[in-house]
Amino acid sequence: MVSPVSSAFDNAAGNTSATGNTSVADFPSFASWAQYVSSHTNRSLAGNVLPSQIFTTEESRLAAHNWGIILSDHASHQVSQAHNLTSDLVHPDYDVRALSGKDAMDYAQAHMPVSAGLLEQLQAQGLNLHGVRIAACLILEPKTAVLLRLLKKAGAQVGVYCGPSSTDQRVADQLKAEGIIVEADSQWTNEEAHEAALRLLDELHPDVIIDDGASFARLAALERPELIANLRGVAEETTSGVRAFQAMQDAHALTFPVIAVNDSQLKTGFDNSHGTGETCVTTLQTLLGSDCFAGQNVTVVGYGPVGRGFAMRARALGAHVSVCDVDPVAALKAAFDGFAAVEISSVLPTTDMLVSATGVRHTVTVEHLQSMKNNAIVTVIGGIANEIALDDLGFTLTHRPVEQLKISTTHTLRLISGGDGVNYTAGGGNPIEIMDLSFAVQISAVHALLTSSFTPGLHRLGADADQRIARLALAARGFSVSSAVADNGYNWTMTRFAEAQS
Repeated sequence: MVSPVSSAFDNAAGNTSATGNTSVADFPSFASWAQYVSSHTNRSLAGNVLPSQIFTTEESRLAAHNWGIILSDHASHQVSQAHNLTSDLVHPDYDVRALSGKDAMDYAQAHMPVSAGLLEQLQAQGLNLHGVRIAACLILEPKTAVLLRLLKKAGAQVGVYCGPSSTDQRVADQLKAEGIIVEADSQWTNEEAHEAALRLLDELHPDVIIDDGASFARLAALERPELIANLRGVAEETTSGVRAFQAMQDAHALTFPVIAVNDSQLKTGFDNSHGTGETCVTTLQTLLGSDCFAGQNVTVVGYGPVGRGFAMRARALGAHVSVCDVDPVAALKAAFDGFAAVEISSVLPTTDMLVSATGVRHTVTVEHLQSMKNNAIVTVIGGIANEIALDDLGFTLTHRPVEQLKISTTHTLRLISGGDGVNYTAGGGNPIEIMDLSFAVQISAVHALLTSSFTPGLHRLGADADQRIARLALAARGFSVSSAVADNGYNWTMTRFAEAQS
């Protein structure tokens, strides 16, 4: 029997038979096709080139365009040239969720050329990771495993911590077998998880921390302050983490350098908007039905990159989307993107699905929940603890993917994934290609921390880091950046008035 990973490689090598007789018309709708492909492959549909002939109706072509798919009559040739493994996206006959830990990690690694290529470039230019101790606190799943694999292969001593709700156990077990220090167990209690995090700090004494939500670095600062003196710095992955470090800096408590990976264009502009936005939509489809957005009133609270990416794709699947944001600039952006920007209290009584996308505690209050109609859906995309004010309800969570949230004896809502970020708790997390970009930024941050001198506080990577990664990503897709005349004769003293006189 040919393995799913091998069949994907065969397709990419030029065997386009998989695309020849299959079209979106073989599914009940574009929505059902998008959900099926996303859930079975954990691949990004946005940014990929697909044969235009598989989209047989104007409606499906428009939906594909709005989703971010590139349609081409010559897609199979371009895919073969770029080795982008796109042909297995059309109608995959496998499910990455059913693969072993090793096969799932191998599959992800085969579709993450940017991170690997960047690390090779940096090593060729003198980056030496041998003996460097790197602790990662990240959602532990196949894409994260690829980053850890690459760092270990480059010579670093690598350890990873992950809480129980975000641990893919097959991946944790495989990483241990490959010699990476793993403190992650899906069955831990909160107390056991806390002990494990400290255990990793004590064992590894990290030079660099790759963090998510500022969780690991704050733990070190509060409970292992003696380790901070030798810390070269932190590479922070998330919006909520950067906010936490900013609060530490404002309180004069940030005594080590932090690179805000989240603020990179290659992170926020792709991971948040395309990655989280896309997979939160398709994960909700998996839980609620592929056509769960069609004709529904969806209210998105927070119009940052995550909220925008979600709103765009929910609309592509037929939802009527309204946006609520306390920032007037963000609300205006939503209006110019074609969404009604409204006060939240005015839309909740008619909302079928309320989506919180802020990363701010108590974005959705008890009063908001009480004003919603019976059986409406409440979910979080991205997410931090109690973004929905479940603690004020005194609600005991079952952590089922969809559970009944009783507001009163006659009023019940449907809560998704216990109020956690839906795509990583009930789905496969952000797509492989998107995490390839994010982890390339993490590698750039590690490189910067080890090769440059930073003062304590928040820092951002220069534009050159994003540009290097973008060039690699374009090449992987068979595209290229354009070029300008080397010397365009720009002279700041040459005004339009001087040009007119000459």
